[in-house]
Amino acid sequence: MLDINIVRNDIEMVKQAVINKNERVNLDSLQELDLKRKTLLIECDFLRSKRNITSKKISELKSNKQDASHVIKEMKGVSDNIKQIDTDIKVLTDELESILLRIPNIPASDVPVGKDPTSNTIVKTWGEKKDFSFTPLPHWEIGKALDILDFERAAKISGAGFALYKGAGARLERALYNFMLDLHSQEHGYTELLPPYLVNRAAMTGTGQLPKLEEDMYRIPEDDLFLIPTAEVPVTNIHSNEILSAKDLPLNYTACTACFRREAGSHGKDTRGMLRVHQFNKVELVKFVRPETSYDELESLLSVSERVLQLLGLQYQVLKLCTGDLSFAAAKCYDIEVWSSGVNKFLEVSSCSNFEDFQARRANIRFRDNDGKIRHVHTLNGSGVALPRTMIAIIENYQREDGTVEIPEVLKPYMNGLKIISRN
Repeated sequence: MLDINIVRNDIEMVKQAVINKNERVNLDSLQELDLKRKTLLIECDFLRSKRNITSKKISELKSNKQDASHVIKEMKGVSDNIKQIDTDIKVLTDELESILLRIPNIPASDVPVGKDPTSNTIVKTWGEKKDFSFTPLPHWEIGKALDILDFERAAKISGAGFALYKGAGARLERALYNFMLDLHSQEHGYTELLPPYLVNRAAMTGTGQLPKLEEDMYRIPEDDLFLIPTAEVPVTNIHSNEILSAKDLPLNYTACTACFRREAGSHGKDTRGMLRVHQFNKVELVKFVRPETSYDELESLLSVSERVLQLLGLQYQVLKLCTGDLSFAAAKCYDIEVWSSGVNKFLEVSSCSNFEDFQARRANIRFRDNDGKIRHVHTLNGSGVALPRTMIAIIENYQREDGTVEIPEVLKPYMNGLKIISRN
């Protein structure tokens, strides 16, 4: 959520940010509501002052044994007015908050302006595309031939957009997230968490998924709980309504969870195999940092995510997202895309974002700085990394002409001695 003072003091800048993010918010209505609320607050303060004066007058009349009935009647009228105005202020405050919750974060100054992903800029590439002496197959063909992926039975159980991992496929998935959790916790010093997979409405609102993205979420109506779309939601909210200490910052967490997304409106887009699924595993990285260090921390977060792909020997590129491709809550974001030979394209496996104080205001996450002042932290998160497309890249880039798949060197200790996946 934006500080309302930013909206009040630079409404044109906020309007342009909304346009640049391809969002629609009635900021004129917000200004009108804000002015009405201010007027009522002033009126309410005046009436409270009048009530205090009248109350003292009643006390004086009673102490002098004089008739105070007419003054008491007057004060009751003032109190009734205050009660009504308080009700009106509450209604206006709720309407204001509803609009504020729909205003996207303002892009950082170095984010390129653009309407869609065609305006994203490549800022880094790493590695080389694997040179095959044969035509590489897509992962869904390899997975079926090796009996490690079964999309037909997954569809029988749950419908389209789900995957069933079997045998060495399930073991490879487990090896991947164990490797990543060990890397982030042991090499990079992140604290490992295992959070709940169900969260309440306040948590989803705190990180910015609600109210905008509710149609993309799986919800349990009876309890008004949501299956998490990413571990970012529960992990960021572990410090909601808390005041942290500056000496404890930065706080770095990592977690592997299942993620659940309805993917509303994505029908027909990259639906083969595991390119776009409703349930997947992802290792997440979340940081709580001081505002003055948050953009350095973003670069650090990016390097931690990159390290995963470097150790796996997978070629990738890093994109700086333009305004029109930024998420609702992000001020700046890098996407990491890994090359996958079988589908012959780059696939996004990580987004590393700085939200500045946008999430912290919504979730009320603050810290006491060295001068004793209470301020909002900056929050960051990144995929470190998402598994389905990383699994795709491994299967497709490490495939061999005989139909087998080689295990990347760094994963072999996690595969119980298995070095090659072949059909049993």
